[in-house]
Amino acid sequence: MLKIVVGNKKYSSWSLRGWLVLKHAGVPYEEIVVPLDMPDTAENIRKHSPSGRVPALIDGDLTVWDSLAISEYLHEKFPEKRLWPQDVAQRARARSVTAEMHAGFANLRNDCSMKIVEQYAYKPLRAQTQAEVDRIVEIWEECLRQSGGPFLFGKQPCIADAFYAPVVSRFRTYSIPVAGAAKAYCDAIWSWPALQAWVADARRETLRAKFHED
Repeated sequence: MLKIVVGNKKYSSWSLRGWLVLKHAGVPYEEIVVPLDMPDTAENIRKHSPSGRVPALIDGDLTVWDSLAISEYLHEKFPEKRLWPQDVAQRARARSVTAEMHAGFANLRNDCSMKIVEQYAYKPLRAQTQAEVDRIVEIWEECLRQSGGPFLFGKQPCIADAFYAPVVSRFRTYSIPVAGAAKAYCDAIWSWPALQAWVADARRETLRAKFHED
């Protein structure tokens, strides 16, 4: 059986990405949750992940780390699950917007850390962070215009949606306003049963990670 190693669910946005893809694939798996910001966190993660980071996917003797590598591995292992769009051009676009998320938007990550069970009143963002929000909304609107929604590449979620799900959670946590198609997309992602399963687990967690909270 596959195993996935994740950080605790209140805070670990990268874990959420890999976990959502695995959950969406609908295959059996075992979950190992490593609490973050504890004295033994790094040691415990390195028991499973050579990078010392989460998530990591374990398939027998093979360990795959990094959320994007995990997603590609699952796509290749379970092609019938259609984790990427079937159309070649759409698949290339989905990979492009996913890679842009994977590599970018550092200001949003730093200014609005994931606290998936919290909600705060809106405060204006720094200009650099607002520019990243605007770019994300632009990506969503263009994808939805072409696909017809409710997800970025059609009626079913794919890897690209898993990678933007933590952004949707950040927009909700920090009350970052969006409208129109972007708002409808946020509503669709937040209602995704796989994401709601993660949120339910996060609400049951009792750990308060100082780094993430302060």
